[in-house]
Amino acid sequence: MHASFHLEVQALPRILIWDQPVSDDQLEALCAANQGFRFERTKEGEIRVNPPTELSTSDGNAEIIHQLRLWWKSHRKGKVADSNAGFYLKDGSMLSPDAAFLTPATLASAPAAAKGLPRLCPDFVIELLSRSDSLPDARAKMIDWIANGVALGWLIDPYDRQVLVYKPGTETLIVTGNSLSGSGPVEGFALDLAEVWQCYE
Repeated sequence: MHASFHLEVQALPRILIWDQPVSDDQLEALCAANQGFRFERTKEGEIRVNPPTELSTSDGNAEIIHQLRLWWKSHRKGKVADSNAGFYLKDGSMLSPDAAFLTPATLASAPAAAKGLPRLCPDFVIELLSRSDSLPDARAKMIDWIANGVALGWLIDPYDRQVLVYKPGTETLIVTGNSLSGSGPVEGFALDLAEVWQCYE
């Protein structure tokens, strides 16, 4: 029998720690019982609560997804995921990106007829910093994405108008300006940052 979770929203903290580890089934039950929030599980077993975002962040993320989807339509291979997606990763965590892309090869590695959230690591992820986010926590999450198999990650900071670029085995690169070109799994994708910045004006 799966454990049932219901949490009072008014008293919900940002990080939850149970005496016993939360299983995958329990985590999905928690998500289903509290649909006003997004949950993630860190590799240490902490449950992180992601509340709804402010309008500018939502608008910025919609712009990023729109551009990534338009690029996908130019070849229609692989899949694009938005912030509603969750992925079980090899370190035991379950993380949600703000935007992601999975190549056909990665999708082909998924277990046949698997139910629930996918046990896959995206090839490319984007995280968009919001005012309620801690920059050190966001950077740590990017490092975890890379450690689990992400080939390219962008942490977009719209307040300082810069992007931190993460790749395996390389130093983090800070990019400023109004555009950013993808590589590796998203070769040919160019993010128009000027459109993203406009969402915050």
